[in-house]
Amino acid sequence: MNTLHLAVADGVTIARRNTLKIRRAPDLLGGVVMLPIVLVLLFTYVFGSMISLPGVSYVEYLLPGIFVMTIVSSGQITGYTLTQDLQRGIFDRFRTLPMSPSAVLTGQTVADVIMNVTSIVTMALVGLLVGWRVHTSPGEAALGFLMLLLFAYAFSWVTATVALALRTPEVFNNVATIMSFPMVFLSNAFVDSARLPGPLKPIAEWNPVSTLVQASRELFGNTSPALPVPDAWPLRHAVPVSFLWSVLLLAVFAPLATRLYKKAVSR
Repeated sequence: MNTLHLAVADGVTIARRNTLKIRRAPDLLGGVVMLPIVLVLLFTYVFGSMISLPGVSYVEYLLPGIFVMTIVSSGQITGYTLTQDLQRGIFDRFRTLPMSPSAVLTGQTVADVIMNVTSIVTMALVGLLVGWRVHTSPGEAALGFLMLLLFAYAFSWVTATVALALRTPEVFNNVATIMSFPMVFLSNAFVDSARLPGPLKPIAEWNPVSTLVQASRELFGNTSPALPVPDAWPLRHAVPVSFLWSVLLLAVFAPLATRLYKKAVSR
């Protein structure tokens, strides 16, 4: 029990350290606060004036997709921070301290949850100003936000794994961008995935981003009976499948990232 207490305390310390580092880095802080505002305004006033949907405004259809796009993009900060610490020898300093080996990764991923809370709150407030509304009960809305944060936490372990495998910030940024853009744009975040041609349609329908976007729309009430009913199984059961995706990502990538971290610090 004492070992668990020390691991939790060390993780909280690392999370505080990484949170302070984001506050003191203008480029990272801009990505947390300014980028969500720009995305909401840009997509609302550029695409919102061109796209009409039956029974629901495009801004309400859009905001859940922007939420998911932002947490996927923010996940890159996990990997970028880890590769920077690895390159600067911070891991070697941590190894000399009497701290839990798990604290570095848990602290980093918890700091990312705090960062994503800030991003989502910012986007929600800006969304309310431009016309986004929640039409479900407070409990369903809270579940929608918790679902977003759970996926954000799970996805940060994915980016941590990629970062520890690549080990350099420049290479990681290139790979993470190549990885995240298709995930977001080959989904139902901005348009109905059923309209995509050929093999792109089933890829988008089974994309975990599409499932999370659909779950968010349902939990926030940003859907309409007039919209086509999704025929893909993940989209018809979006809320439980989104939860399963998050659990699966954690089950696979948390142990893998931990193994790569131990390998990195043992060199």
